[in-house]
Amino acid sequence: MKKYWIITFGCQMNKSDSERIAAGLEKDGYKPASKMDEADLIVVNMCSVRQPAVDRIFGLNKKLSQLKTTNYKLKTILTGCILKKDKIKFNKIFDEIWEKPKKISIPSKFIPISNGCDNFCAYCVVPRTRGRLVCRGYKEIIKEINESAAKGFKEIWLLGENVNRYRSGSVNFAKLLKMADDISGDFKIRFMSPNPADFSDELIDVMAKCQKISHYLNLPAQSGDNEILKKMNRPYTAEQYIKLVKKIREKIPDINLSTDVIVGFPGETKKQFENTVKLFKKIKFDIAYISKYSPRSGTAAFRLKDDVPIKEKKRREKILMKMLK
Repeated sequence: MKKYWIITFGCQMNKSDSERIAAGLEKDGYKPASKMDEADLIVVNMCSVRQPAVDRIFGLNKKLSQLKTTNYKLKTILTGCILKKDKIKFNKIFDEIWEKPKKISIPSKFIPISNGCDNFCAYCVVPRTRGRLVCRGYKEIIKEINESAAKGFKEIWLLGENVNRYRSGSVNFAKLLKMADDISGDFKIRFMSPNPADFSDELIDVMAKCQKISHYLNLPAQSGDNEILKKMNRPYTAEQYIKLVKKIREKIPDINLSTDVIVGFPGETKKQFENTVKLFKKIKFDIAYISKYSPRSGTAAFRLKDDVPIKEKKRREKILMKMLK
């Protein structure tokens, strides 16, 4: 029996895609290898939103070449969010490149409710790799949640690049969550990633009232400075973000709040970074995923000068990390 090995670089959307790919391979007679060296097929599922992910792919090149010298039948496939300029380079490394992960209709604990994004944040390539926002039909999603619950999944994630902009007919994201909460079974519902600009009072009320919705929320802030947020093309201010968090905590006092932040965005001064520090002091996040800005071709920010030295980016990252302890 042939064996496969999947490597995933990226977000929950990529993990969901990897689960679907694995299920499809097993349906075709493959079984998971206990280690990469034993695999007849290696699938690398990547997200090229940030440069480090791309660098990791090139880092795999030597290992894949070594494996092919001992197993001439080994096949390698690359899939995920891939920029056209990166695809040209990766063609030399992989046997096949899938523009988008192969669609396999099987239930999963990670359930995409939409694909693509219309936000065009200045640092992100998603609209150019996954395309504009396309939402799945709500009946199809509810069916998949039902099947996942019946299979015994205790935690079901609803995924989208901007989940709270979901709409299918008259069903928006808040209504979709309410419908999911009405499904019988012992499981919790989580979701990511929402945009603060689209976080409605209706959604807050649904989260507060529904029993199955986990009181965990990842609410990306990206920066605490209004000028930087505007340069990032994030359609809210730090004050609006703080007001939103206040409303959420009033309705859901035990909410566990995490955020995403980018330090060293082009032009970010020390004073502007201090506004992010102030945001951290004000909000007191439970968890923060902090990224050091890296230029990505195909994004609006790529045209800006990457003028914050890496040493300074690391310093700012450490300051924010210490505030979480």
